[in-house]
Amino acid sequence: MYYKPGSFRAKNCVDGRKQLVSFVKKYSVTHDICGKIVLATTEKEKEKLTELKQRGESNGLINLEIIGPEKIKEIEPFANGIAALYVPESGIVDYKAFTNKLAELIIEINPKSKILTSCEVLEVNEESLITTKGTFKTLHSIFCGGLFSDRLAKKDKMNLDLKIVGFRGDYYDLEDHAKEKVKHLIYPVPNPEFPFLGVHFTRMTDGRIECGPNAVFTFKREGYGKIDFNLKDTLEALTFLGTWRLFINHWKFGWNEYRRAFSKRLFLKELNKMLPNLKMNDIKEGRSGVRAMALGKDGEVIDDFKIVKNKNNIHVINAPSPAATACLSIGDEIVKHATKNFNLKKNIC
Repeated sequence: MYYKPGSFRAKNCVDGRKQLVSFVKKYSVTHDICGKIVLATTEKEKEKLTELKQRGESNGLINLEIIGPEKIKEIEPFANGIAALYVPESGIVDYKAFTNKLAELIIEINPKSKILTSCEVLEVNEESLITTKGTFKTLHSIFCGGLFSDRLAKKDKMNLDLKIVGFRGDYYDLEDHAKEKVKHLIYPVPNPEFPFLGVHFTRMTDGRIECGPNAVFTFKREGYGKIDFNLKDTLEALTFLGTWRLFINHWKFGWNEYRRAFSKRLFLKELNKMLPNLKMNDIKEGRSGVRAMALGKDGEVIDDFKIVKNKNNIHVINAPSPAATACLSIGDEIVKHATKNFNLKKNIC
């Protein structure tokens, strides 16, 4: 419902969700189709719910419903809003277990397969990959490098008109005594002026309740700590014109996000918009993650999937949210690219 009808994000999100649910059911991966509410706390936000509903239905979602305060309280007793969009098809998945199952299946399908971790690609040649764990002869390679997709493309001698810039997202967790305050998933109405969904409440499959994330520029691509710094990463991001244009276009938003990153009180204030009775002693610092934001030179976020061929290789340059939900559908797209561009028989893939 967040994505433009007809975009790869929209198509892959709906198809990917169906495949993902089927997969986790088949292989008994922990999950729960618990539903979520997109909560409007102002009249202006309430007006946007109809548009979100129409877009979601255009993209293939079913049983979407705009609900009032009484129904909101039935679903989320501690949430406070004047209206909400109820999305029954939303759910949660143990993605670590899901990924481990994929790894098991790879080995099962081809016992000669190897999965290497902590392995850096140093050089991309026409017939080999030179890595920190040896040199591998290759006919074709498929690169899905996330935060480093642009650097891998550069090693493959590609000319890109974009740059990957990292934005850290910090989370708080609800303390055990406060977990009852969130039953399912609670999201805010997104602000179309900003390229982020905003802080939300997510019940995890292990029982934790995550609150967040914020979105702050990180001075290290894998900078999961608030003061992490890498000179190369910083210079590369700050010498790119698109980064500065993004900063200029959204300076107020960025400033508020940075303030919240270092202030539990301000973070709580943002959470209180949806859960007014949440207290300081209800939340504790949790994990953090880093988004791989693909920026154009104009400072605009490239908000759709970008899969391109280069010589004998395929590069997934950009896979923004909902990449996790859509992962199996994205895999199908990569198979189509590989089958066509590498002259492969379909059953090989």
